[in-house]
Amino acid sequence: MSVPKIPESFKTAFDAFAATAAAHPKNIFLCVPAGTDEERKSRTIFTEIDYETAFARILELKAIFEGSGVVHGTRVAVLLGNRPEYFYTLLALNALGAWVLPVNPESSADEMLYQVAHAEVDLGITTPFRLADLTAVFNRHDPALKVYDIENLPRILTVRARTPHPGAPGRDSIASVLYTSGTTGKPKGCLISNEYFLNAGAWYLTREGHQSLDFGVDRIFNPFPVYHMNAGVVSLMAVTFSANCLVQWDRFHPKSWWRDVVATGSTAVHYMGLIPPVLVKQEPVPEEKRHKVKFAFGAGVDPDIHVEWEKRFGIPLIEVFGMTELGRTISNSIDPREITTRAFGRARDGFEVMIADDNDQPLPVGTAGNLLVRLAGPNPRSGFFSGYLKEEAATEAAWRNGWFHTGDICREGSNGMLYFVDRKKNIIRRSGENIAAAEVEAAIAGHPSVHTVACLPVPDALRDEEVMACIVLQPGAKADQATAAAIFDHSFAQLTYFKAPGWIVFRDKLPTTTTSKIQKNQIFRPDEEPTATPLSFDFRDKKKRQAGLTA
Repeated sequence: MSVPKIPESFKTAFDAFAATAAAHPKNIFLCVPAGTDEERKSRTIFTEIDYETAFARILELKAIFEGSGVVHGTRVAVLLGNRPEYFYTLLALNALGAWVLPVNPESSADEMLYQVAHAEVDLGITTPFRLADLTAVFNRHDPALKVYDIENLPRILTVRARTPHPGAPGRDSIASVLYTSGTTGKPKGCLISNEYFLNAGAWYLTREGHQSLDFGVDRIFNPFPVYHMNAGVVSLMAVTFSANCLVQWDRFHPKSWWRDVVATGSTAVHYMGLIPPVLVKQEPVPEEKRHKVKFAFGAGVDPDIHVEWEKRFGIPLIEVFGMTELGRTISNSIDPREITTRAFGRARDGFEVMIADDNDQPLPVGTAGNLLVRLAGPNPRSGFFSGYLKEEAATEAAWRNGWFHTGDICREGSNGMLYFVDRKKNIIRRSGENIAAAEVEAAIAGHPSVHTVACLPVPDALRDEEVMACIVLQPGAKADQATAAAIFDHSFAQLTYFKAPGWIVFRDKLPTTTTSKIQKNQIFRPDEEPTATPLSFDFRDKKKRQAGLTA
């Protein structure tokens, strides 16, 4: 579909939603699961909400918040999970220029406390089931702060007074604070503006090729949490601009995935991390041939799984590059997509990239290096995040020399195609060689005994670091030396000798985030020695050059 330039009258995300609700009131905005988990085991149960109904509730909440003293710049912690009320609350607060801090329902009390205190929130909104939890967190921070149950809001709330930002909410106004995962320290609060919200939706809809939606008839199935930009910004604004439906599921359910997709009439799906390999390894079900899905949008699929997915399900996987700070994605939606590689598309529409060395100097075509990005023109930060809350130095460091430093290692082909290598922190340094964990994982994942795999570095006295593969086996596979040896041989046949895993360890499960990304820093306890754990097998002596010389 062709999407016009964002109207000048749209200053906020609320403005865009109000316009769609007025023009297409009976179009379905949300489709959400209903019933209990037990009831949904055998059939898909869901509720649909049109734009008119949603907007009426948004206006009700807006009146309550405005009458209670919420102003341009008020900061509100919202712990609602993947419920329609989250979107209503977000847009009602957005209309007034408030900052929304979406809280992960799975966060510990200490994690919540850090974010509530760091963001200096003025009010809390949650469900009746989490009221006591969030209230306890607020009391630890400031007993004067109040938390309210979204289902039983009084007409007047107690909101900590804050001097309003000057003027009406505009595109530069902060709409949300999204906290990063914090794998290398305390989470950073990404400041997300209305410009970011509006641009993210329009950008999604103007990608060409396979990533195409029709106005008012398509339905995006998204199983990810609304406190991340994927569902909470990108999908939300894409359907808002196109008068389409967001099928906002509670989470990823492998057993009922295809049944749910078919029952809800979904025409696009979002994936990430473990979703493609898990679905590929599921037993066939009739619904996987009955879907109406035009494309799947996501990142992180291994090439072998990519090929198998498209052959089996007939759905193009649109690999993209994106992160919370960017507000845009690079999409591999235009043929030829090179699905046997880790290609994620070409830079276009003024979104510039550079593959650089550690001194921010461009590298030759085909050389792997740091991926730097910016927008062409006088304002290279336009549409990106507005900075890290209270961390100006970190913001400027990320933007040094006029480019945003993504922290990813990529390479660019002679035709402009970009290929993901790995996160910089996932590069394993062995005997002076840089090894991308993602490449080793892809080789191992193809073995029939492997369910999931994550590779990480472990210290090695001789070679600095060695590759360790942490593997969850398929049901029925034996976690023994013979299986480990078969997996090693399988990967060794596909990789340069030094890239093969020097250690293989079997685990019952691997910890994941709510977006199905493996949390490598949590696989082992701080007091656990990875190479000394049960079911850890040493293959370092088998890593030899073909000539027979030890590495």
